[in-house]
Parts: sequence; C-alpha cells; structure tokens
Amino acid sequence: MTCDVVGVGANSIDFVYRLPAFPRPDSAFAKLPITGHLISCGGQVTTALATCAAMGLSTSYIGTIGTDAHGRRMRDELQRRGIDLSHAITRDAGNPFAVILLDDREGERVVLWHRDPRVALSASEIDRDAIVSARLVHVDDVDLDASIEAARLARAAGVPVTSDIERTTEDVTTLLRAVTVPIFAEHVPLALTGETELPRALERLRQPHHAMLCVTLGARGAAMLVDGKLIREPGVAVNTVDTTGAGDIFRGALICALLRGDEPREMLRFANAAAALSCTKLGAMNSVPVSPEP
Repeated sequence: MTCDVVGVGANSIDFVYRLPAFPRPDSAFAKLPITGHLISCGGQVTTALATCAAMGLSTSYIGTIGTDAHGRRMRDELQRRGIDLSHAITRDAGNPFAVILLDDREGERVVLWHRDPRVALSASEIDRDAIVSARLVHVDDVDLDASIEAARLARAAGVPVTSDIERTTEDVTTLLRAVTVPIFAEHVPLALTGETELPRALERLRQPHHAMLCVTLGARGAAMLVDGKLIREPGVAVNTVDTTGAGDIFRGALICALLRGDEPREMLRFANAAAALSCTKLGAMNSVPVSPEP
C-alpha cells in the first residue's frame, strides 16, 4: 500500500518542567520552584509525522521503540494518532527521553536528553518496500547511516526526501547530499560553510538534485532557496507558551504543503502558521495543530 509520508528517525518522551527563569548556579536562580509540569510524547520525526497525520496524510514510522513504560506510552500515542507502526522496531531497552526546562517568561527552553545506545537504528533495518512505496520520506540526523540508506533508496525510486538537519559535524554532509529537500536549523548552514550570509551559505550547500533548501529561523519565520532565489517569510506573532516541537511541526506542515503542490512562498506561510500555533500550547505532540490557516 502507498503511504503518503514515511518517517525515519527518533522519538522521545518529554518531561517538561515550567520554571520562572532558567537556573544559574551561585545566584538567586540556583533554586527555583517548578510552576508546572507534564509528560508529552515528542521526538523530531514522530512529531513531524503526528503533524502530517493531523493534516490528513497517511503516515508510517521506521524507528526503534523501547520496551519500558516510556516505550509503551510512545507506541500507544503513535497508534492513537493513526501512525502506522508495522515497520517500527522494538528494542529491549529504555525508550529515549528528554527533560525540558521551560522559561515561563518567553517560552524558550533547554533540552537535556538521554538515548540508550541499544536503540540506535541501523541501515540494515530500513524496510526498502516501505520506503519506495511512499509519496515522500522524511529523515533526521540522529542515526545517520539509517537515514542515509533511507534517502538513497527513496531517491533511486524517485521519491522526494525531506530532512531535519541540526548537526554541524562533517559527517552530516553525506546525509545532506542524499536528500532532495534539506530543512536546516538556523545555525547549521553558516556553521557547515563558514559563510556569514545565509544566501551564500545555502548556495554553497546546494546540490544539483536539491529541489529547494529550507531554513527555520525561530520567531523570525523561515527562508527557502529555490531556483536560485532566496524567499523569506516572517513568523506569525503569538503569545508564546512553549517552543518545544515547533521546528518539527514546521517540517510536518511544510511536507503537507509540498505534497499538495503549494507554491514555495505559500509553503513557508503555512508551515510558519502551524509552528506559531504550536507555540501557544505546552509539549511537542500535544501542540500539533489540526488545521492552521496559511
């Protein structure tokens, strides 16, 4: 069966703690009250898939899920959201998790994460049939060999590949060259190229098979290099509660807009709106919007 979006990569159980300010040792902020907390399912690829599913696309997850209580929680949440898990892999290990410290003043956060090495996904575990039958494949940069293999298989079958690239190490360039639509965190293009201007950095990273290159810019919106032209779209102003998962939700919404054939500027507007709406709620998957307005 053809699936709209197959996601390859990480998931996480997030423990979100709201604080009146960020902690600082040897200061008045060395001890702080917790003003609120929750447990939320998240993770780069799974949050993007949850966004695609909420927007009506059929989705499937290729990744590892632990056998502990966190893993069971993640599996239940993905199934509840209609994400196919027939290609997911169960590991006899603890599921990845993160502790997120959230500054109540502006909604910004610090993420502390743990991932048992036993949950790493290998290239040999990528299901070729699932990849080549998809309309689009989305990968992250957590288990590089697996993501590169998925991108290679997809491109060989003519399937577009989007990416979540946050690393700035040299080894991530192999993944960059394998995908067709790189989506970068803001700091990545400049760090990978040494350039000081975003357009020049993206032009240096661009490969002949890249349909477009996209960069998330936080509250300032996003930018896209397409047909040699840099398009910028400002962010949508909201009362920010929590920025956790906003970038992943941006990617999911961008995928949705890409698959329905939106023009590049409209793709950015739609994805910016989805990301902005997500910032008005706590948690990653908890804040996935169903139908944001472009």
